[in-house]
Amino acid sequence: MNTKGKEIRLYKSLPVFMSFIVMGFVDLVGVITAYVKEDFMLADNIAQLIPMLVFVWFFLLSVPVGILQDRIGKKNMVNIGMILTAIGMIIPLLQYSFPFILGAVIFLGIGNTVVQVSANPLLHDVSSKARFSSNMSLSQFVKAICSLGGPIITTFIAAQFGNWRLVFALYALISGLSILWLYLTPIEESPRTGKPADFKSCFGLLKNKFVLIMVLGIFLTVGTEVSMNTHIVNYLSSVFKIPMEQGALGISIFFSAQMIGRFSGAVLLNWFRPRSFLVYTALGAFLSILLMLMAPSVIIARLAIFATGLATANLFPLIFSITVNKIPGRINEISGLMIMAVSGGAFIPPLIGIINTSAGIISGLTVLLFCLGYIFLSALYIFFAGQKTALETVSK
Repeated sequence: MNTKGKEIRLYKSLPVFMSFIVMGFVDLVGVITAYVKEDFMLADNIAQLIPMLVFVWFFLLSVPVGILQDRIGKKNMVNIGMILTAIGMIIPLLQYSFPFILGAVIFLGIGNTVVQVSANPLLHDVSSKARFSSNMSLSQFVKAICSLGGPIITTFIAAQFGNWRLVFALYALISGLSILWLYLTPIEESPRTGKPADFKSCFGLLKNKFVLIMVLGIFLTVGTEVSMNTHIVNYLSSVFKIPMEQGALGISIFFSAQMIGRFSGAVLLNWFRPRSFLVYTALGAFLSILLMLMAPSVIIARLAIFATGLATANLFPLIFSITVNKIPGRINEISGLMIMAVSGGAFIPPLIGIINTSAGIISGLTVLLFCLGYIFLSALYIFFAGQKTALETVSK
């Protein structure tokens, strides 16, 4: 591609990457859960309603959003999602009460669902085919910057102004600027091929064994990441008897590692095959969680949290891009199914919270071993299935 072509692609891709910053606002749910639990003296199982109300919308709305965007366009849907996110950021500024917080996270969850369904296919439209897997990891790196900054910015605002909720005003402002930037940027979307997407065509894809395995992989991947986000503070504070403020730094450690891992993944995927990379990272994630559960000290625990963030960083972009590259003609339907599977963030954390209440935090977090064990076995299956296909192609 010539220099002018690269400049045009960068001009169109930057506002799309900005939408991934807004997408990262959903990871503020970890901070919200910790502060609201303390402010309103909530039990752990009640506090976990907050992440559930954020992520349940991925299950309910992703496929309808994918169908709608097939008709009105990906760019329009991304902006609709960012508008809903901005509304969610404004609600806690009007009144700080538990019902208003629940209302805010509902808007945050719906808005984030729309952005996630639409932004990934829109990124496909502004990326070359060869760089889509790399750009997917880079987009998740951009999202991780916001995820990392959330706890740090919130702590800073709380210390400087005595009101942690002012972070919502900052995020509302960023959302507004992102909406305007994308609206003013002309983007030529890939034309729709075949009949328009509908519920039958979307869910019919689950009959494909490959798609079903990958969708469940997304469900457990996001469930693991959200569980780490919402349970790290409780884990560090309960097991190692440290103050909540020190425990909250564990969230920053996790997202720092994810940010590093996603940037590294964007670079390494220019040389490594995505399926091989998926096997290595899934195994690393499983071993890191095992180390965290067995950690004898807070230092080892923090190292394990960092290793877990590093290893899980590229699971989502790898699974998504591998699936889309295999069936590129069904990108809207695949995106709807994949983001529907993000609802794992609504189901896995409450399950861990229930086990925490009855059997303790270590027992609860053992659920993550089963999640990552499945992802590793699935990665092996996908890898060897790909090898078999390659050998069959060569033999022909």
